[in-house]
Amino acid sequence: MNSSDSSRLSPWQKSALRDLMVTDNSFLTVVELVNSRGVITERRGSRVILLARELAQHPHIHALSITDNPGGNAVLSADILGTDLISRGQEVIIHLSCKDWNRNALQSHAWKLASEGFDNILALSGDCPTSGYGGRAAGVFDTDSVGLLKMLSDMNSGMETRSPSGRRSRLEKTRFFSGAVVNNFKRLESEVMPQYFKLAEKIRAGADFIIQQIGYNARKQDELLRYMELANIRVPVLANVYVLSRSSARYFSSGRIPGVTVSPQLLARVEKEAASPDKGKAFLFELAARQCAIAKGLGYGGAYLGGHLEFGDYDRILELSHSYGSDDWKDFVSEVNYDLPEEFYFFEPDPATGLNSAEVNRRYRASRKQKRPLSLSLLGTSFIYRANRRLHNAFFAPGHLGFRAGRAFYGLVERMGGRLQRCLHLAEQVVKVPAFGCRDCGDCSLPDIAYLCPESQCAKNQRNGPCGGTRDGKCEVGDKQCIWVRAYDRLKAFGEEEGMLHRPVVYRDDSLVGTSAWANTFLERDHHGRARQSSRERQARRPVKPEDKMR
Repeated sequence: MNSSDSSRLSPWQKSALRDLMVTDNSFLTVVELVNSRGVITERRGSRVILLARELAQHPHIHALSITDNPGGNAVLSADILGTDLISRGQEVIIHLSCKDWNRNALQSHAWKLASEGFDNILALSGDCPTSGYGGRAAGVFDTDSVGLLKMLSDMNSGMETRSPSGRRSRLEKTRFFSGAVVNNFKRLESEVMPQYFKLAEKIRAGADFIIQQIGYNARKQDELLRYMELANIRVPVLANVYVLSRSSARYFSSGRIPGVTVSPQLLARVEKEAASPDKGKAFLFELAARQCAIAKGLGYGGAYLGGHLEFGDYDRILELSHSYGSDDWKDFVSEVNYDLPEEFYFFEPDPATGLNSAEVNRRYRASRKQKRPLSLSLLGTSFIYRANRRLHNAFFAPGHLGFRAGRAFYGLVERMGGRLQRCLHLAEQVVKVPAFGCRDCGDCSLPDIAYLCPESQCAKNQRNGPCGGTRDGKCEVGDKQCIWVRAYDRLKAFGEEEGMLHRPVVYRDDSLVGTSAWANTFLERDHHGRARQSSRERQARRPVKPEDKMR
């Protein structure tokens, strides 16, 4: 169905988002809605649902996206509002985040959503909870956005189940059209590049579309699409256009919303415009409309509009964005380039456009070829990483003599059990607790993250790459450096950073908590062993080709 066909539909009969993103060439508009607290019949809930119904009837709004406890605060479940909308033919994206539910609850909720007719899911790791009944709630983070995407992808393929008797069967396939978020509006190279690596991991895990995080930098918008083209990542992307107010600009600038940044220059401009009689509304609406025009001109699949607005505000912004000429966006670039001090860019600038050239950042390329000074290699982070890597390769890497010896030894200990097993586990903790802050999870990811422990050093226990919540390399919780930033720096010293996420999706097995991670590695009970077993099973099931028999 093309855009002209779509315009003839009833307001309550929107084309499927999957079809619009994948097959239609029209520029889409998706509006984000934040649910209220309390039941839907309360005054605040009624206001949200009335706004949603008005937006759904707008001819230029293609889908509504409903958040899941944004900012770590409890609000009404997204599917309550969504059910009203899809029953009327409106396309809805439901946010599903890992902060409040474990894997079983996420899977159960996904089946519920599929049963109720929700196909479009935005998979998120989520913000750490900031409030809660009786005090701040604990974040769950039993998996992350990559793990959730892989789960949804497997559900789409028809998951295999096994009965207590061992009989295998397959469940009915779901039809999820899954999205994810990328945040390249970062200041440091060690933040930006892992975001790009994780983007590729999200696509491999099953993401069908991408939404860029909130940002006000046209050059970074251009960079994302250029990087995706260079990395051969071909999925639809929506540009995030959050309509600022004076209060939200101040709030974002303070760093209290993880991963969202307003530069000092933009904040100063908002403050200046807020002194006008309309409190800066005309400027802020024009800024949002021009962001939409830039996104369309750059080649984004659509704009993802957010903000605390009334229906008329959205209508005005869309009216403005449609009033521009096809090339006007090029003149807007210089007005939407609020970057951070010394911000890292992957590409060299193009002075003619104010965007990027096709040339990769020369300083970045040179830094990848530089050798670390001997003093740092011997005394600094590189030495720590090198020593741990050598020990790991000698004893824990399959195929090495040390691994075969360890496997035989721990197999014997397993059969003997008792005091020796407990003593060896204690000895392991004596080594790992002071060296790594080990939490005795039994399913160790130290070799996955340059020998940094995600259980003790990451607020979200992220094992499949960094979340998007860092600010100047610091974790969104406390004042500590993100372990993925540290891992990037360690790996880059040896030219290994680009492969930091090239591995199967990691799920921590909670049944191994309090058991020996060394034993679990040698006896293939941890996620490394499970991945090898799965690979062997796939190889065994693969049909043998005639040419293979000839070899």
